[in-house]
Amino acid sequence: MILSLSRRRFLTVSAAACGLAAGGAHAAPPSARWRGTAMGAAASLHLVGLAAEAAAPILTDVAREVRRLEDIFSLYRPGSEIARLNAAGRLARPAPDLLAVLSLAGHLNAATGGAFDPTVQPLFAVAARAAADGCAPEAEAVAAARAVVGWDGVAFDADAVRLDRPGAALTLNGIAQGYVTDRIAALLRARGLTDILVDMGEIAARGHRPDGHAWQAGIADPEGALLKRLRLADRALATSAPLGTVLDPEGRIGHIFDPAAGVQAAALRLVSVSAPEAALADGLSTALCVLPAARHAAVLRRFPDTRIELAV
Repeated sequence: MILSLSRRRFLTVSAAACGLAAGGAHAAPPSARWRGTAMGAAASLHLVGLAAEAAAPILTDVAREVRRLEDIFSLYRPGSEIARLNAAGRLARPAPDLLAVLSLAGHLNAATGGAFDPTVQPLFAVAARAAADGCAPEAEAVAAARAVVGWDGVAFDADAVRLDRPGAALTLNGIAQGYVTDRIAALLRARGLTDILVDMGEIAARGHRPDGHAWQAGIADPEGALLKRLRLADRALATSAPLGTVLDPEGRIGHIFDPAAGVQAAALRLVSVSAPEAALADGLSTALCVLPAARHAAVLRRFPDTRIELAV
């Protein structure tokens, strides 16, 4: 299977880089920066108020927390909770983080009329296999995948997560990056840091940048062109694009699928949403790529203090 992750990474790196610009004439406080990966994509942190040496133990904690969350949410780690759930159709004693994300996913599924649906993973798998073989997905394979798609086939509680339809599988890639971003921001706040910019696939900005002004973020398209700049203050930003990650070398088969139609989302090229938390912004930006623009306002009314920053 061929996955082109470079475009998706450029989206997040571009957004983070715009927030690192210096400004103002007064002496800036010390700050530390980190770059790495999280959930298979580029990640970065900007911590204000700490020099690099003082930040080192905190960054060690961040790396440990990212690994822990990847062991829950990553589809590409065979022993992760989501991978074990998909393989067996049942996962006993799920982590509280998994239950939290599934709960938000259920809320988003209801609010979007099913447009946000983590059970689209079988459709993704069919498209990925066909792309690897250099051909279009077979109609029979798509039909079989569609037959097991549906959030009503997922049940979960503290004891277990269950996929009721044989062959069903979940992907939380449309929300997990935002959740990881939120968890890292929470970890940093617990360490006493109030001025931070966190990019773990989506962006959370808390407090101010070193010059005392609000953090800035940029929204870039999948080709890397900067479309918009905006200020973020105690707010999160997520950008989704169907062709942000592609499955074929030609870059024509994207990674966001319409659960009802069984094909890749085609309503919009890119949607960027801001919200108080990154997981919510992430899930909404994914869902709104599936829905026609005329339905966006009704969805956002279900979630206070959320807004579309860009939809093209």
